[in-house]
Amino acid sequence: MRSTTLLALLALVLLYLVSGALVFQALEQPHEQQAQRELGEVREKFLRAHPCVSDQDLGIFIKDVADALGGGADPDINSSSNSNHSAWDLGSAFFFSGTIITTIGYGNAALRTDAGRLFCIFYALVGIPLFGILLAGVGDRLGSSLRRGIGHIEAIFLKWHVPPGLVRILSAVLFLLIGCLLFVLTPTFVFCYVEGWSKLEAIYFVVVTLTTVGFGDYVAGASPNQSNAAYQPLVWFWILLGLAYFASVLTTIGNWLRVVSRRTRAEMGGLTAQAASWTGTVTARVTQRVGPTAPPPLEKERPFLPPPPCPAQPAGRPPSPLPLKAEPPSPPTASALDYPSENLAFIDESSDTQSERGCALPRAPRGRRRPPNPPRKPARPRGPGRPRERGVPA
Repeated sequence: MRSTTLLALLALVLLYLVSGALVFQALEQPHEQQAQRELGEVREKFLRAHPCVSDQDLGIFIKDVADALGGGADPDINSSSNSNHSAWDLGSAFFFSGTIITTIGYGNAALRTDAGRLFCIFYALVGIPLFGILLAGVGDRLGSSLRRGIGHIEAIFLKWHVPPGLVRILSAVLFLLIGCLLFVLTPTFVFCYVEGWSKLEAIYFVVVTLTTVGFGDYVAGASPNQSNAAYQPLVWFWILLGLAYFASVLTTIGNWLRVVSRRTRAEMGGLTAQAASWTGTVTARVTQRVGPTAPPPLEKERPFLPPPPCPAQPAGRPPSPLPLKAEPPSPPTASALDYPSENLAFIDESSDTQSERGCALPRAPRGRRRPPNPPRKPARPRGPGRPRERGVPA
């Protein structure tokens, strides 16, 4: 990624963060201030109703209650009515371990012992990569199953002679709708029924969970009234499938963006090549009509050297007949990007080649200047051999 693109992306993310901070501040700060005022009013009312309690003792009591609530205590539970209830039973502990390796971390239950915190460090370092591998495998299988089912629907559309482009769009829409129906809408109604939440609270919990945000204000199975030990493990398996589905969706979007980027680069490269070709053609035509303002410097002519003598014929063989006179090479067609130095080099190379082959210097093409006062062609030496017999044509 280029530096300019990275800086632009960073600026966009920072702008997005600032805008979100302003919106959340405008929405939540008045509610916080109202809650603080209500707490002060309740405190004053309690002190007036119980004059024997001092303000300092009440402050210490409130602080102790807040620490107990942070440690996992529930004010709705006392030791006499629900003595067997614990926030760390097997089902709740399994769900807590699942929130660690999925990196959700609701925060409703926190570790309070040093041994538990030390174990959590190593547990997370091993469990998070392991869960990532499992999530990739489940997402691949889940995406393949959904695409296989959607493939049958695509075949039906193609039998109805629906355009392929429209079929692809419909298959993508169906993939999203089926996933949202299975992993978003259905759990929303289940949580509304089991937890007693409103539809907004349930869908808020679903989205916050599947995006691994996990604030912890709403947690499935955290209510003391929920006595089923298998409820929270089932919720964790729903989280696994939902995260796998969203991972497959993000992978599909990434592949689509990569294909679009490659096509865009190829199209831009083709447009750039066409623009360069068009510019060169226009420049050539203008040059041919108007003529160049300053002719390019000619390459310095090479000194004319006589052609090397032909090799002598071996003894015992009649001399080979003289080769036919080679026709002069046709002058190269003048083009817009043809320079005189290239033409001169072409003539010199062709002359040397013809002199080596037939010991005859071809005529210079018309319109080209011949070297001044060329030396005479030296006589070809006749190789030694037997005298030529009579009657044998030369």
